[in-house]
Amino acid sequence: MAGALASAMLFAFPAFAQDSRLSLADRVARLEQQAQNKDQSGTGLVNQMQQLQAQLQQLQGQVEELQHQLQTLDDKNKAQYTDLDARLGRLEGGAAGAAAAAGNNPQAQAGGQAAAAKTAAAGNSTAAQSAAKVDNTGTAAGDPAAAQAAYDVAFKAIRAGNYVEASREFRGFIQQYPNHALAPNAWYWLGESYYATTNYPVALESFQQLLSQFPQSDKAPDALLKVGYSQLELKQTAAAKATLAQVASKYPGTKAASLAQERLQRLQLQSGN
Repeated sequence: MAGALASAMLFAFPAFAQDSRLSLADRVARLEQQAQNKDQSGTGLVNQMQQLQAQLQQLQGQVEELQHQLQTLDDKNKAQYTDLDARLGRLEGGAAGAAAAAGNNPQAQAGGQAAAAKTAAAGNSTAAQSAAKVDNTGTAAGDPAAAQAAYDVAFKAIRAGNYVEASREFRGFIQQYPNHALAPNAWYWLGESYYATTNYPVALESFQQLLSQFPQSDKAPDALLKVGYSQLELKQTAAAKATLAQVASKYPGTKAASLAQERLQRLQLQSGN
């Protein structure tokens, strides 16, 4: 009986040992599979992160491209606006010179006085009247040749991009002929010369001086627009928005009003409002 039991145990032990080894191998296999699954899961997360980063970079590139396009359009508008201003300045300068030449001719002077009276009736006599005044230095603003020559020198400088020289010449013109018909233009281009060199505080002051001294000038809409632009450059966003809105409401139908509305729309898009 004891021998039979011993024999049964001898036969059963190898089978038990084999089952234990198989069970251990299965456990190892499961652990290896779990580790592999974790590795695959980690690799998947890394791939997802890389895809998200690539998408983010693509979106950033699109945003930068849109910003570049907006800046290009803004620069184009500024160039067109400056070119138009330059043309108007040349026309205004030529008209002032012709009026001054007529002042030296008695017959033409009589006709000029009649034209001035008609212009005053239309509400546009400010420039014509200021041309006949005497400036603070005692020099008659009716000295057309000297005044026109001084203005032409300054205007030629700003057209050539010599902004430092232009600012010096326009300031000299203003000091010598503060009440001349071209004084508002001189204040405006003085502001432009400072604006072009990013001296925004002084540019802002020049445009505001024009508006303060010559509120009825033809340059007033453009000067008010440039006040808004200067405020934007100085990070005075709230004041700039108010100024641009004032341009649009005060001078409807003008180029300045159109540019003010465009800039306001861009500001709203940028702020997300």
